[in-house]
Amino acid sequence: MFRHSFAAFAATVVMAGAAIAETAVPFALDWKFEGPAAPYFVAIDKGYFGEQDLSVEISAGQGSLDAIPKVATGAFPVGFADINSLIKFLDQNPGAPVTAVMMIYDKPPFAIVGRKSLGIEVPKDLEGKILGAPPPDGAWAQFPAFATANDLDVSKITVEPVGFPTREPMLAEGNVDAVTGFSFSSYLNLVRLGVPEDDISTILMADYGLQLYGNAIIVNTDYAAANPAVITGFLTAVAAGWKDAIADPEPAIASLIERNPAADAALEQRRLELSIDANVMTAFALEFGMGGIDPARLDAALEQLAETYEFQNAPDAALYFTDAYLPDASARMLK
Repeated sequence: MFRHSFAAFAATVVMAGAAIAETAVPFALDWKFEGPAAPYFVAIDKGYFGEQDLSVEISAGQGSLDAIPKVATGAFPVGFADINSLIKFLDQNPGAPVTAVMMIYDKPPFAIVGRKSLGIEVPKDLEGKILGAPPPDGAWAQFPAFATANDLDVSKITVEPVGFPTREPMLAEGNVDAVTGFSFSSYLNLVRLGVPEDDISTILMADYGLQLYGNAIIVNTDYAAANPAVITGFLTAVAAGWKDAIADPEPAIASLIERNPAADAALEQRRLELSIDANVMTAFALEFGMGGIDPARLDAALEQLAETYEFQNAPDAALYFTDAYLPDASARMLK
């Protein structure tokens, strides 16, 4: 009996030691628990974070800017945010301890979403039409650079300011011909409103001259410098979660629904699949693995940002992204 008790005690000690050894890493998302967030929950449920001795708790966000100050202030060591918003934040807050370390959306989801029945299929079709755009919308912020890249005569485009809740309903009702928005979200919102899928045209800005990158994993640089193995382990687990979600989206969505039971599983699976196809599994990511960037493209992206944003300081690509914490490419290959 003593042996059994001692064995049980020893097992408890071992388990307690393992729990103590795990480093808590709060992770701030940019948005709600929707389809594209599923890979991070997969990394929890399949033990990928645990394999790196990490205990990760994920918090929802309220927009592309939301995670940046959270990470910059040290409230969260890691987050998920639009790199273009990060670039502007660092320009306005020089020396803030935050940078991107892993590109997730190699192509940003910034898009013009229209209806073929209203004559919208390619960028030039916007001339002579009404474009609905919420003033705070991330895609609308990039529209001037998109217009320049496609030689659009913006004087021929009527821009109708719309609210986020009314954006897709106005397009569904034909009150506008197209809207700016995130490709997967606006598309699915239209489907839910009864617009036939074969009538929806998605003009992804990245396919029409926009060199910008999209959302990335960001870190507090002070924390990362003090805990490099934690950040590399975190990114290793993130890559594994995305790889599993790409291979089989359905169980990935099951992990999401466990945290957001009110969500529509079929809808969120479509949202995840759309983000994978358009934003994550690009030719660059398939060749080199997810997470890295092309320095020449980032330089071109900074030039495009300067078309719509007046930098207070000379832009410096080294401030916005580092690959110093990325795991080996073999751990980041998507197939």
